[in-house]
Amino acid sequence: MKRDARAPGLTRVEFARWIWRQLTSMRVALILLFLLAVAAIPGSIIPQSDTDPLAVRDFRARNPGLSEWYDRLGLFDVYAAPWFAAIYLALLVSLVGCILPRTWQHVKALRTQPPRAPRRLSRMPAYRRVEVDASPEEVLGLARAELRSRRFRLAADRGDGAVSGEAGSLRETGNLIFHLAVVVVLLAVAGGGLFGYRATVLVPEGAGFTNQVIQFDNLSAGPMFDQSDLPPFSLDVESFTMDFVDSGHQQGLPEEYAAEVTFVPEPGAQPQQRTIRVNEPLEVGGSLIHILNPGYAPAFTVRSADGTVLAEGPVAFLPQDDNFTSTGVVKVQVPPEQGEDIGIEGVFYPTAVLDENGPRSVFPEARNPAVFLTAYHGNLGLDDGTPQSVFRLDLDDMEQFEGANGEPFRAALGQGETVELPGGAGYITFDGYVTWVNLQISRNSGKEIALVAAVAAVIGLMGSLYVRRRRAWVRADVGPQGRTVVEVAGLHRAETSADDHLADEVGAITDGLLLRLSGSYDEKES
Repeated sequence: MKRDARAPGLTRVEFARWIWRQLTSMRVALILLFLLAVAAIPGSIIPQSDTDPLAVRDFRARNPGLSEWYDRLGLFDVYAAPWFAAIYLALLVSLVGCILPRTWQHVKALRTQPPRAPRRLSRMPAYRRVEVDASPEEVLGLARAELRSRRFRLAADRGDGAVSGEAGSLRETGNLIFHLAVVVVLLAVAGGGLFGYRATVLVPEGAGFTNQVIQFDNLSAGPMFDQSDLPPFSLDVESFTMDFVDSGHQQGLPEEYAAEVTFVPEPGAQPQQRTIRVNEPLEVGGSLIHILNPGYAPAFTVRSADGTVLAEGPVAFLPQDDNFTSTGVVKVQVPPEQGEDIGIEGVFYPTAVLDENGPRSVFPEARNPAVFLTAYHGNLGLDDGTPQSVFRLDLDDMEQFEGANGEPFRAALGQGETVELPGGAGYITFDGYVTWVNLQISRNSGKEIALVAAVAAVIGLMGSLYVRRRRAWVRADVGPQGRTVVEVAGLHRAETSADDHLADEVGAITDGLLLRLSGSYDEKES
């Protein structure tokens, strides 16, 4: 009769215990930490909706097919994606499962007395032997004082003629503090995500906004966020300046962005003036206001053939390169009795030059601003209820104007110049430009806790790396010659520790003990 050599299957309880042991192992915790780091990479490479919505809109416009897959995978909002949250929660559970049993074991180890001295101390990695004239009792008493001064935790007197000490428990304490601090950081970040919010609003120079959801261009908020928690402030951007490096190998790089703002903390309060810079946000009612990215808003005046103003004012254009070559559109809704709607596509060059390669900007500061544009006529579709991007034209019901030679209509305008649209459709004047700034308004309730926990994690990590766990023993007994033989030995509790450090410490303990013995002799003689 053949016997089945296979092991019996696990019950549900046993299988659950096996899964728990695997999840709470340090190996799995490290794997999850690595996966979390890898999962955060797309959030650094791909523009995110909550931090740079303008870049997301531009990416969608340039890559509509790829954007659909990014939306399905949640790559435009990585840190709110379900798969990122799953890794995050698994890491949190794994760390807690690692910390709790190790903490209990560490507490029991601290309550346990250091072990007895080995029978043969000479076999220890670090060992010294000296003979003195003092009695064994006196030597052991001074040895206890010497080890205690070196922060060794001592065992009670066992009457075996030896003193046992242990040091370096802070190594494991630091290790536990580090892991506990990581858990606190994860919880603080999660709490900030639950109760916090992050919004963006594009504000042209000379305009402003109130801190209301309806005013935001984009809002990313946690599930526990309440709109009533928004601080009721209002803010106006009085001026916004952009300074760039003028020469050298860093020419054209931004040197400073500064927004001079006037804000009212709450209705009825006195207006206050502040300056917001890239690394100097404004705090109002617990919310921080940061500068994200700036740009230019060319100002246009569009008139009908009889001189009626159809549209005027600045329109935000999106930068496309480091020299702030910017693209945008102007949508002019014309009353039916005056003709068709007008749509304008333009490219703004802050410092425009025209050479054999065509128009381009050679510096990001507006030193020679110019706009190259074309125009369309037809129905913009602004009344059909379909939402549209303010940075793109819906050309389904639009037709491009034709120039005098039958070619598509194009025009290049310097500041203050006007061009007439074909067919007597009207006039477009480039009035100039203002700057705009994209502001981020955010609140992260857990940032202070996360900062304290991060500092604690660094301190704990330093303790776990630099504190050495070791044991030391001192034995004193009367030798064959009638003198007291003193043996001092040490043992590392970590394989990676260097023996030369241990030998130096054993030597220092021995020298300190001899110094105490010589001092006691001097006291007796005096």
